[in-house]
Formats: sequence, C-alpha cells, structure tokens
Amino acid sequence: MNRTRVPLPVSRFGLALAALGIIAGCSRGDGNTVALPDQSTARRGDDPPVVINPTSPVEYPATLYGRGIEGKVVLRLFVDETGTLTPDSTRLAESSGYPALDSAALAAVPSFRFAPALQNGTPVGALFLQPVHFRHPEAGGMTP
Repeated sequence: MNRTRVPLPVSRFGLALAALGIIAGCSRGDGNTVALPDQSTARRGDDPPVVINPTSPVEYPATLYGRGIEGKVVLRLFVDETGTLTPDSTRLAESSGYPALDSAALAAVPSFRFAPALQNGTPVGALFLQPVHFRHPEAGGMTP
C-alpha cells in the first residue's frame, strides 16, 4: 500500500501570532521605512502549543489521494504543561466533509508530539485548535 504523509503546519496560529506581534511592534520613522522592534526590548507573548514531530504522522487515505481530493480537518486538543496530549480531550472541531480524512486526522493524534503552550514564558496546559491540511501535489487547488 502506497502511503502518503500529510505535512503538519508548525502551528499556523503561532506563526500568525508572531507575525502580528512583529507588525504591532513596528514603528515608522520618516514615513519611508519601517523599523522592527529592538530584540533586547521585544517581549515574547503567549504562545500556543507547537507540533514538533520531525515528520507528519498523518496518513492521507489512499483512495482520496488517488482521486486528488483535498480537505482540512480542525482538531480540538489539550496539551498539558509538559507538552503531553490528553487523549480524552481530542475532538473533531471542524469536519473536512470527508469521513476518511476526518478519521485519518483523528487516528494520527496519539502520534503527535508538542512543545507546550507558554504564558509569560512559563509552560502551561492549553486547549487549542490544530488544523490538518490534506493537500494533493497535483490538484493545484486550495483546501477549504
């Protein structure tokens, strides 16, 4: 059986927060340039958990992959202050519309590894949403 791994985003939410922090922290000097905050004064905000698996544990269902079907599943997860996933917390927050994609995302959850959420630099437990995108390299479309 030909198995295709689905790349996991490295916490798109976390990257979006980081980008917002940079944008919000920028200042305009003369109207022509934008200065980033000085690294010595920049503060790190609260960060959600981050997937740290070196390779994705999610397997794209072969039948849907073969047909070029794409989708996005959103999982609701809870990770404690050590980065350990609480299995009973796992829920399907948003279906892809394809039960096989939803099942593949849920089946991979026990293999996910996380760095814990940070609050003021201190690891904390957190409930969060984790998107899983199923993108076919030849479909060329956008996932919903």
